[in-house]
Amino acid sequence: MDQWQELEAKYFMRTFSRVPLTFVRGQGAHLWDADGKEYLDFVSGWAVDSLGHCHPAVVKAVQEQVATLIQTSNQYYTVPQVQLAELLVKNSALDRVFFCNSGAEANEGAAKLARRYGEQFLNGAYEIVTTLGSFHGRTLMMVAATGQQRHQQLYAPLPNGFVNVAFNDIDAIRAATTERTCAVMLEPIQGEGGVNVPDAGYLKAVREWCDERGILLILDEIQTGIGRCGSLFAYQQFGIVPDIITLAKGIASGLPIGAFLATERASVFQPGEHGSTFGGNPVMCAAAYATLSYILEQGLVAHAAAMGERLVRGLLALKTKYPVVGEVRGRGLLLAVEFDREIGQDMLDGCLTAGLLVNRVKPNAIRLMPPLNVTPEEVDAGLAILDRVLAETTL
Repeated sequence: MDQWQELEAKYFMRTFSRVPLTFVRGQGAHLWDADGKEYLDFVSGWAVDSLGHCHPAVVKAVQEQVATLIQTSNQYYTVPQVQLAELLVKNSALDRVFFCNSGAEANEGAAKLARRYGEQFLNGAYEIVTTLGSFHGRTLMMVAATGQQRHQQLYAPLPNGFVNVAFNDIDAIRAATTERTCAVMLEPIQGEGGVNVPDAGYLKAVREWCDERGILLILDEIQTGIGRCGSLFAYQQFGIVPDIITLAKGIASGLPIGAFLATERASVFQPGEHGSTFGGNPVMCAAAYATLSYILEQGLVAHAAAMGERLVRGLLALKTKYPVVGEVRGRGLLLAVEFDREIGQDMLDGCLTAGLLVNRVKPNAIRLMPPLNVTPEEVDAGLAILDRVLAETTL
């Protein structure tokens, strides 16, 4: 294992603070490192591996597509792209889709579409209101959209056109809206910010405000979408329909693809106004089509909701047992456990030793994101490890 980590240190830009593990194989909710040790994976590639690692349906779809057609360009039609577009539209409340390569690109595309809408219908309005604690991607434009100073301060001056206000505060959005505003952009549940769930009524109030002002509502569902929160899209749990949603992460169970969908009203791009060389690549679309089809056909959205409830029950039992455990929050299989002190790293390290992968989302919190097809036995195994690690960490 050390050999690969030494080579990484020699050749790779110092952009990641990696956990000292080199993984060489994955199957379902399990990973094996270069030394042969097995781990239960409750990170899922940051909510990416919807069907776990190397799911047969995805592997088969990719193998067949790679052997048939890898890439043309968007100058031509390809079958997997159209199949995936139809499946997404028919299972959402939106009308049109554009494919790209990542979540950041999806959010960039959504922001461009909103500005195009503002230029066409709102007298050139271009500003987008976003929220503090949000995370929308690593491009320079999306760093400006992200409401976290630690991501922004190194890259000033940032592109203009974004106003960051408090999350879960409709009055803050109202106060920030001016004649320059073309859209509000939110995560329905903030993932990287700590799995922050808004109060009941917040998103409805934002929807009503956008309707009143004639501006667009963009929901960043890159982490919350594709069944992660116990519904196919998180917006479905809040009783609203956005004008634009963005997707990536879990859509292809490990292969890189992003997308943004828009209602007919908001879909104002004309030919030549947006594009992507690799976006909608046949292999990525085949993987995404296989993933989404399997999720829908096998009832994995309801399964994720049930496994999320099972995991929450277990976590609340640990909260009763260990006073250090504070809030347990989230929806479906996007959950966070917050502690009353900064033991997030200790919990991560202890879980690693015990064979469980978790994510330290904040100094005092860990995040749990098992695959959507995690079994009851795997949920219980993860809870048992958390129990042991909490006992050791809080001695």
